[in-house]
Amino acid sequence: MFLRGKAKYAVYGAIFLFLVSCQKPVEKKAADDSLKPASVKVYKVKKQKISEKLIYTATLEAWKRQAITPDISGKVARIYVNEGERVKKGQLLAELDTRSIRLQLEQAEAALAMARANFEDASRNLERMERLYKEKAVSDQQYEKVRLAFEAAKAQKEQAEAAVNLARHSLDVSIMRAPFDGVIAAKNLEEGDVINPMMGGFSASSSVLTLVDYSKIKVRFDVSPADVIRLARGQKVFLESFVLPGQQFEGQVTVVNTSADPQTKKFRVEAVVNNPELSLKPGTFGRVILEVSTRENSLAVPQKAILENSYVLVVESNKAVRRAVTTGLKNTDLIEITSGLNEGDLVIVEGNFGLMDGSPVEVEGEVVR
Repeated sequence: MFLRGKAKYAVYGAIFLFLVSCQKPVEKKAADDSLKPASVKVYKVKKQKISEKLIYTATLEAWKRQAITPDISGKVARIYVNEGERVKKGQLLAELDTRSIRLQLEQAEAALAMARANFEDASRNLERMERLYKEKAVSDQQYEKVRLAFEAAKAQKEQAEAAVNLARHSLDVSIMRAPFDGVIAAKNLEEGDVINPMMGGFSASSSVLTLVDYSKIKVRFDVSPADVIRLARGQKVFLESFVLPGQQFEGQVTVVNTSADPQTKKFRVEAVVNNPELSLKPGTFGRVILEVSTRENSLAVPQKAILENSYVLVVESNKAVRRAVTTGLKNTDLIEITSGLNEGDLVIVEGNFGLMDGSPVEVEGEVVR
């Protein structure tokens, strides 16, 4: 029994030694791993132009937009265009039923002809009466009667002329033409519908068509009091549409409000951007970019190189070396370094998070911008 106990302890001892021997290579491997250089990517510091930018999101709007509406009420007789169709300035778009207006014009022209005949007759009578009056051949009462008849004929002629002009105007405004080059954005009525511009209000049916010109795009956005003092009319802007990634369109600021919105305390700014190919579409969203400060020949690095807003890691002798830096202008990608770095330094931009000062590193590649 004593031998059995010794055998049991011997087995336990063998198991313990086996476990200890298995752990030693693991500890050695961990120690070896701690000395392995970290893989990093670097950016070579160089002098370059850097611009500080303000970025806002805005809705794209057509530069011009107009409701095509006749000046008079009536039934829509013809619509000559469709939605999405491009039209030229002066092109016939639609017209009302003009049969009643043409009849009114004929009636007014007939009345004018009669009024002109009466006026000519009254004019001749007045000429004869004036000669006789000068010769004392007629009384004052007779002369005054003829003169008043002349004045009445003249007024009737002018009234008839106004009626003709009104009928012609009604005929003209019942025909709707494009006031500018553009695209038919909406067809609000159909042929046979009745339109009354004075009662339409703000509904879609208050106009026959909607015409837009988006050869230029208007964008509106609100800026803070701190930013508005850095903006001015004529300042260059760039627009990037969310539906056209990688494309940039140039324009300029056209309006900078001098008073803030009472509720938001922000200032409304407007800009117009060129859109000659009509690539930008009204109603979509985009990013407005304004360069407010620019410096030439500045040292700049990618923003992701800055750690804790105060230092970077530079590769020296295959080691990561900590450098305190001060910064200046920045944009969406780069940040200006005003002190702490020299041209040609290799700044770690990938693999720098969690890396300690003095840690061995291995440069995998260089980031170029």
